[in-house]
Amino acid sequence: MYVAVKGGEQAIDNAHELLAARRRGNLDVPELSVDQLREQMPLGVSRIMSEGSLFDPELAALALKQAAGDMLEAIFLLRAYRTTLPRFAFSQPLNTSAMHVERRISATFKDLPGGQLLGPTFDYTHRLLDFTLLAGGPDTDHARQAVVPSVSTGACTDAEQGGPSHVAMPDPYSSANLPVEDAGMPRVADMLAQEGLLGTDNDSDTDIADITCAPLDFPSSRAQRLQALARGDEGFLLALGYSTQRGYGRNHPFAGEIRVGQVEVWIVPEELGFDVPVGDVEVTECEMINQFVGSREQAPQFTRGYGLAFGNAERKAMGMALVDRALRAAEYQEDVTSPAQHEEFVLMHCDNVESAGFVSHLKLPHYVDFQSELDLIRKLRRSHGQNDKAASVQKEEQS
Repeated sequence: MYVAVKGGEQAIDNAHELLAARRRGNLDVPELSVDQLREQMPLGVSRIMSEGSLFDPELAALALKQAAGDMLEAIFLLRAYRTTLPRFAFSQPLNTSAMHVERRISATFKDLPGGQLLGPTFDYTHRLLDFTLLAGGPDTDHARQAVVPSVSTGACTDAEQGGPSHVAMPDPYSSANLPVEDAGMPRVADMLAQEGLLGTDNDSDTDIADITCAPLDFPSSRAQRLQALARGDEGFLLALGYSTQRGYGRNHPFAGEIRVGQVEVWIVPEELGFDVPVGDVEVTECEMINQFVGSREQAPQFTRGYGLAFGNAERKAMGMALVDRALRAAEYQEDVTSPAQHEEFVLMHCDNVESAGFVSHLKLPHYVDFQSELDLIRKLRRSHGQNDKAASVQKEEQS
């Protein structure tokens, strides 16, 4: 990782002061607080936590402020801080079936058991600039009366349109309107698996390699791939996922289910020997359902791709699920022909901290290297000029 730049100490100190002034901006404008960023920029905070591999909304908001809004720099800051933390326990696998659902949609079934919860989403906005926000936007009382999905029934299906609808709630912040627990929301994947229409992923008793402690090796396991994709750049995964839908990967996906909500985290302390909860984290989970024509040994069935990200990060989870399925091509005896199917290409280039670091190293002094290239080019040009002169003389003599 290229991170250090050497130079005059005074010049570097001045650069830091200029950066602080640029970050602060006009002193007549009130300074943004970390609390404001955490509460009012939740999607940016979610991305920083996800790709920074650390769930801490306050620190993610701090990184966003320190980085002056540069997402990659904020992710780098959080990732670097993460390396200083002691590792005192490993969590149990998250039980997302027990998620307190804030948003849950599926593109596979119209009448989904448990209904569909729209939750907060940009999906149905018109993508028009809201100039009322320039004047301070709606006040708190107006925001509190925003339309939210029905929590009392867990369902929001419009019988006439066949799609999700809304039920107005007077105060979505009251204790009576907490997210819905997943008791009456069976998984789409489980429903298909019960009919044998979808392959199942069984737990392995082998130890799972931790890519933060040991480098990736190839061929990699699916657990390693999912870890790398979870830390991967959202834009990179989104582009690869898009490529699989344009024919580069024989991948025809359906959004089986997307869930956003709070999940409880459990650990098993060595001194206790039993599970204890340590808190809740917000996650986004996506399961893509894909076609598989089968083989001589296996009947035709659907396959799945899986994505999970900290916070509210639907695009990240969807892109991750698409790429996860594409990387399983060899597992299903499919031809590996497209970039999204090449695990080494994907996994070695999806990390934006590594990518940004290596590209940024081009700003470091390369004086010696460039001088050698410069001397070589000059020598080649002299040789080329001499050859041209000799050819010109020979041509004159022949004429």
